[in-house]
This record gives sequence, structure tokens and C-alpha cells, in this order.
Amino acid sequence: MTTTRARTEPDHAHGADPHADHTAPAAAGAQQGGHGPHGYSAQKDAHLKRLRRIEGQIRGLQRMVDEDVYCIDVLTQVSASTKALQSFALSLLEEHLRHCVAAAAEQGGAELDAKVAEATAAISRLLRS
Repeated sequence: MTTTRARTEPDHAHGADPHADHTAPAAAGAQQGGHGPHGYSAQKDAHLKRLRRIEGQIRGLQRMVDEDVYCIDVLTQVSASTKALQSFALSLLEEHLRHCVAAAAEQGGAELDAKVAEATAAISRLLRS
């Protein structure tokens, strides 16, 4: 499903991210757990593209329900959307381990323990979902 969005806000015309949270702190380091660029930063464009594709899948689900599509077909699309989100989450987790946890391992001590605990909690949440 391909859609075209009208870009009427001045920020969009100047290349600003239309999906950015403009209420968030300006500095990346000010974000929770932030110490500069995050592990996913190098792949940010690819991640945003992937999320927009998943967003399209969800909109497709809305359309299917609106059009009274057969329930098994809707469930098949729900499964595909869920798998896409899980795959995205695993990709982010891998980047977190390679970047954030690896950097903390160089420092050792409490920083490493905190990053490992954080990653473990994230894995636990993913397994429960």
C-alpha cells in the first residue's frame, strides 16, 4: 500500500524528520540512557523505512476490517505485522548489544552491569510479548 502525504509544515520542507518528537530534549545525550549516538543511529534511515512499511501493514489491517475482509485473512495479516515488529525489535536489540553493551564492557564495573541488566530486561519484555 503506497500513500502520498502532503507536506505543508515548514519543517518538512527543510528536511526535518516529520515523525520526530519535537517535545523531546534537543541533545541526543539528554535522552534516557543516552551518551551520544545510539547503536541504531548508523541505520536510522533503514529503520525508519522499515517502520513506515510496518505502519502501512497496520493501516492495511484497518482497511481490511473496514471492508469486512474474511477474519482468517485479517489474522494472517496480524501475524505478518507482529513478525515484522518482532524482527525490528531483534535488530534494535542486536545493535544495542554491539554498540551500547560493548562500549560499557570497555568501561567495566557498574556501567557494564547496568547495560547488561537493561538488555536482559528488554529481552524479557520481548519474550513476554
